[in-house]
Amino acid sequence: MSSVETIHVDGVWRTAASGAQREVLDPADAKTLAVVAEGGAEDTDAAIAAARRAFDEGTWPGTPVAERAALLRRVADLLQRDRETIALIESRDTGKTLEEGRVDVDDVTNAFRYFADQVTGEAAGRVVDAGTPDVHSVVVHEPVGVCAMITPWNYPLLQASWKVAPALAAGNTFVIKPSEVTPLSTVHLVKLLVEAGLPAGVANLVTGAGDPVGARLSEHPDVDLVSFTGGLVSGTKVAQAAAPTVKKVALELGGKNPNVVFADACSTAEGFDTAVDQALNAAFIHSGQVCSAGARLIIEESVRERFVAELARRAEKIKLGRGTEEGVECGPLVSAQQLDKTETYVASALEEGALLRCGGKQPEPSSVRPATGYFYLPTILDQCHREMRVVREETFGPILTVESFQTEDEAVTLANDTEYGLAGAVWSADTARARRVAARLRHGTVWINDYHPYLPQAEWGGFGKSGVGRELGPSGLAEYRESKHVYENLRPSPVRWFGG
Repeated sequence: MSSVETIHVDGVWRTAASGAQREVLDPADAKTLAVVAEGGAEDTDAAIAAARRAFDEGTWPGTPVAERAALLRRVADLLQRDRETIALIESRDTGKTLEEGRVDVDDVTNAFRYFADQVTGEAAGRVVDAGTPDVHSVVVHEPVGVCAMITPWNYPLLQASWKVAPALAAGNTFVIKPSEVTPLSTVHLVKLLVEAGLPAGVANLVTGAGDPVGARLSEHPDVDLVSFTGGLVSGTKVAQAAAPTVKKVALELGGKNPNVVFADACSTAEGFDTAVDQALNAAFIHSGQVCSAGARLIIEESVRERFVAELARRAEKIKLGRGTEEGVECGPLVSAQQLDKTETYVASALEEGALLRCGGKQPEPSSVRPATGYFYLPTILDQCHREMRVVREETFGPILTVESFQTEDEAVTLANDTEYGLAGAVWSADTARARRVAARLRHGTVWINDYHPYLPQAEWGGFGKSGVGRELGPSGLAEYRESKHVYENLRPSPVRWFGG
């Protein structure tokens, strides 16, 4: 295949029907990294038709569970075989460090293995007691059908796996549209699916923009489910487009996540060091371009100044640069648009009264390599309040805001004062308090004395405007299934409801 044959339909790699192409830029130097096909409505319709045929007429939905699971395990093995190659692709395409890319590949591998184990470990169906020995009643699970998957630019491979693995495990076919900004690792994943032996038409890929590709996937009547991960505005459009056909919709729409630190978590030197270190990780991993980033530090007033001062001191030492270079701790933002967005949020915060503790600008060209990329210094904004845009809205950049509290109730109120509800954390040496606060937080994932880890066995998703549905865990598999109740009367007889 050539470099622009990045559309995969019915087992064939092709260019866009229109011949259109798109340059994919390396965010570290703003130079062309690759050229991909720019798919449109015609390509999308062809991919959906292929997925529809593969589901309605093909063998995959009826393939025994053990064989589907075996294919997922083969994909997992291939991912590990290509670990360094894929990690490099992900690092160059998104800007994240090479080590982060390696972690992503391992997490993707674990997702495929988890869903393989999940389906093979299930019973054939749930027997329902009908109250009589003359009836056999069972609830079984069947694949939804044709699934549309729309993934984001920050974790393209990881988010693809959270959709692809359970969809295939359940017996579905699909069309996937990666972000037009970072499509390269998804192209590689589809190659591995083909190599693993997935039948033609089961996995289809269209590279291209949200409009028209994502829009067409969302509205098309032959699509049975659309799963979208991305921003609130785009997610709302997906739901609106899907509504007329009443298809299933799963949305993960980001968050504005609180990291609540009580003073007693900092009462020892080790505790203070750990809480500061984890606050840095929460806010600045992947330059803050993480849906679950701990972008809101909510800290007890009595330790605020000491904590923020140390946090700023360490943040100023974070080494920026190309993610593949040795010693680099933080890469660039993904695009010029994201850089402009970050600058706008910082400017608005300063106008609204925030105190800049560090960062707040692009680095000097002489301090980072390459000097032409979309870099922005890790930024800490103190003395913030809920009315500020930078506190309310998801910035998706290396920006940490600081708010303070004096009582436990105030901490919980601040943490829940957001229209989002994806994730959050609480730090305390008092186990009872930590668990009490965690129970009160309205967020889909709550960490206690930690930040960012997740498990493929545990559901991921949010409350409020962070979306609907869940990925990972048993619920992540259930998203790609329909439940069917089969009621069998073992001794049928006339009902005699009507006298006739």
